[in-house]
Amino acid sequence: MSVSMTRSDKTRLDDIGLVALVGAGKMGGAMLDGWLALGLDPRNVVVVEPHPSEELAALSMKGVVLNPPAGAVTNISTIVLAVKPQVASDVMPSVAAMVGADTLVLSIMAGKTLAFLQQALPKASIVRAMPNTPAAIGRGITVAVPNAAVTPEQRQRAHALLAASGAVEWIDDESLMDAVTAVSGSGPAYVFLLAETLTKAGIEAGLPAPLAAKLARETVSGAGELLRQSPLDPATLRRNVTSPAGTTAAALAVLMAADGLDPLMRKAVAEAAKRSRELAG
Repeated sequence: MSVSMTRSDKTRLDDIGLVALVGAGKMGGAMLDGWLALGLDPRNVVVVEPHPSEELAALSMKGVVLNPPAGAVTNISTIVLAVKPQVASDVMPSVAAMVGADTLVLSIMAGKTLAFLQQALPKASIVRAMPNTPAAIGRGITVAVPNAAVTPEQRQRAHALLAASGAVEWIDDESLMDAVTAVSGSGPAYVFLLAETLTKAGIEAGLPAPLAAKLARETVSGAGELLRQSPLDPATLRRNVTSPAGTTAAALAVLMAADGLDPLMRKAVAEAAKRSRELAG
């Protein structure tokens, strides 16, 4: 079962307590930007990032606590783990030292299971989540699953932090997370590849490169926005722009052939889900 929560469901972040962000790369940094934009006091943010960007260093001048000494910060409400899964084992001891009796641990590490996190953080309240890169513009979607120790208040806290970057779906079955990672976590790259290959095809058809690139970019983004706003399903939208024996129908005959896009996408998602399972270790 899943429960959908959108940005309109989120609570304000001005009273959410002290948040520690471990890892402030692209995804962690995007989440931090969203939190601050929604009222989280910079003085209530601790960031652990060995290679801070100039932007992050600038935020430290506004109150964000950057790379404090071990044990210097206590009473952390929520720890957000946004490091690469390959280094998870290395950072878990320092994370464990930050966990208090009521601390919520919110992990966005791909492939790292609740079991892995619970082994490193015994008795902790843990939410495992998978956001995607449109979070950088507040248009991401995140799927989250809690462990048994998470309280309703902690779940709402996790939701508020995640919803700062877009829509949130909650699930009870953690086994779905590998497929989630393959569809939405990795999905933006598939769309970017579509724009990339459409640009190349346009150039080969005779378009100047700048025009081909603009047409591909605006077509992909415009179609995506139409899909978001329309109550119609993707198949109906596709049929609505396909005239019998027209140009679109000719192109779709290739893309929808037995060896076309459908089997390729199925294989791609299956490979991504497999890799997600491998990252679990």
